[in-house]
Amino acid sequence: MSKKEAILKVRNLSVDFPFFTGILQRRTGAVHALKSVSFDLIKGETLGIVGESGSGKSTLGNAILNVLRLTAPEVEISGKVYLKVESDYIDLLGLSRKSIKPFRRHIQMIFQDPYSSLNPRMLVKDIIKEPLDINDDLTKNQKLEKIKWLLEKVGLSEEQSNRYPHEFSGGQRQRIAIARAIATDPEIIIADESVSALDVSIQAQIINLMMDLQEELNLSIIFIAHDLSVVKHISDRVGVMYTGELVEINKTDSIFSNPKHKYTNELLRAIPKPNPEGRDERKKQRQSSKT
Repeated sequence: MSKKEAILKVRNLSVDFPFFTGILQRRTGAVHALKSVSFDLIKGETLGIVGESGSGKSTLGNAILNVLRLTAPEVEISGKVYLKVESDYIDLLGLSRKSIKPFRRHIQMIFQDPYSSLNPRMLVKDIIKEPLDINDDLTKNQKLEKIKWLLEKVGLSEEQSNRYPHEFSGGQRQRIAIARAIATDPEIIIADESVSALDVSIQAQIINLMMDLQEELNLSIIFIAHDLSVVKHISDRVGVMYTGELVEINKTDSIFSNPKHKYTNELLRAIPKPNPEGRDERKKQRQSSKT
């Protein structure tokens, strides 16, 4: 790709959650969840977003989707989120709930908990069909064919579409969530801690699936996580969040080999490192203590 094309541009994005006290519930302050965050998401890349709990990672994903106002009407959001649609950039934050609807199909989210993100009362085929009903002008047969195709893409069978979420393992549920996310043929996927609730062996399967789908469907991914080893494996670039600020963003190799910010250094130092010699030493100490 000779010219790097930004499919998403975030400019000076800030999010405040005000709090109120007293009988009259006067505004007495605010939690600054995001502070003037700016970055570009390049078409076809995976941008990893890392940081400790409370750093603003998930708030960033929800703000980009412009869904915060639905869950927290009092939230104060400023800045711009430009989504490239054909040849134009659309500011998602400037759109009303009704006017943003046609653009939601372009960005989809995979949530952290595969147990709570799927409706337990719906069959799998209905869970995947729901975004198709809202966003796609397809016939009933076309929808059934697409559901079958989507299930195959994530490693599940058509027969499994007639089951409920509780009949699946955590990894299988996350595959269902991925099928739902790509149902509307989005250009961008926001994966919010999408593998952190899974066993390590299952994490690898889901990450490899996402990488395969990214290549096949030309997806751009914002991968939000706290596990730096996972982020290093999947990301082209990494952005580091600290107390609501994007303190560093660079190519993955540069972040891990030559971090610029003090907080990035602290994160990297906190990565557990295997130490077989230390293990042998501890084993000798235990044996000597028994004698």
